[in-house]
Amino acid sequence: MTTDVSTVVAHLGEDFLAQVFGRTYRHFPGEPGRFGGLLDWDDLNGLLTHHRLEPPRLRLAVDGEALPQHAYSVPVTTRRNTVWHRLKPAELHRHLAGGATLVLDAIDELHPGVGHLARGLERHLRTGIQVNAYASWTPQEGFGVHWDDHDVLVLQLDGAKRWRIYGATRQAPLHRDTDVPEAPPGEPLVDMVLNAGDMLYLPRGWWHAVAASEGVHSLHLTCGMQTTTGADLLQWLSEDLRREATVRSDLPRFGTAQERADFMRSLGGLVMKEFDDGMLLDRFLAMRDATERARLVPSLPFIEGVPPDPALAVRLLTVRARLHTDTEGNAVLTAGRGEWTFAPQAAPLLALLVDGGWHRLDTLAQAAGLRLGQVAQLVSELVDGEVAAVGRAG
Repeated sequence: MTTDVSTVVAHLGEDFLAQVFGRTYRHFPGEPGRFGGLLDWDDLNGLLTHHRLEPPRLRLAVDGEALPQHAYSVPVTTRRNTVWHRLKPAELHRHLAGGATLVLDAIDELHPGVGHLARGLERHLRTGIQVNAYASWTPQEGFGVHWDDHDVLVLQLDGAKRWRIYGATRQAPLHRDTDVPEAPPGEPLVDMVLNAGDMLYLPRGWWHAVAASEGVHSLHLTCGMQTTTGADLLQWLSEDLRREATVRSDLPRFGTAQERADFMRSLGGLVMKEFDDGMLLDRFLAMRDATERARLVPSLPFIEGVPPDPALAVRLLTVRARLHTDTEGNAVLTAGRGEWTFAPQAAPLLALLVDGGWHRLDTLAQAAGLRLGQVAQLVSELVDGEVAAVGRAG
């Protein structure tokens, strides 16, 4: 059995985005095999074996503090005098048995199945996703009672873990904020155990404590969600308004009272005009989608353009690309901080790519009524723009 992204999305339920997301926690009970094939202990062992992972990406945590790297690894100097740290399995095991939690950040960039999950959640939630893996063996807490500055979706892969959830003491706290949340009450609002196949959603700012206190080891994934806040909109608007002379002008520090009042009235008028525009939020969200960071996927061996090979497959590396038609009828694709304009005939081809997944060049050519060489040239532009990848099989 292999975990499908649609299974996870379906398990969230139809009311998740409207009634739960950003509002309250929710526990999604499941069956032990629900996440079969996604990530197991052999996969984790393989990642630790075959990658040179350095802190803070790989770390051992106890009570919110990271153990020093030398406690579970040994420095190795290569013949070119570079130094990397080789894990010492016996010491790693000893610290984990003694209460440490193993953390591997951004595992979606290391494991194809988890990467596929992250991309699917990004498409559904319309926000960036980073997936971290956590493994623990004892009732000792790796991080104590704490809150996160982003929403999280937790997938319990194996074993069980106890979650004590206290709620929020500050509404929507930020990483960069004017104040810090007050400490939570002594008793949790919820005391639950996540078993294999369960999911848990927590909004940012909700205090919680987690421990493998059920007598079994625990392996879970935490899908962290990028925030998109009013502060982000205001920052973008301040940049967008640089087109106005008033915004670019020096403040009237030495002006008369009337000059100062006129300046503030003019500046405030510009801002209020933008907020009176019913499309402001849509414009901002479209910009966020268009500037979504593309995931890293080279297209070797095709370093000098994509050949017109019908069996080659291509996919976009962003899941929130935007496709629209300009005033002249051309197809305009915005993705990964770039914009490409193609002839109107390319629109069906681009629509397939925006919908996601791998697509063969011959399929794209047939959809658009273009020659294979024309499609290969179009795809080469997107690969050069680092928003698409090409491979022999999708």
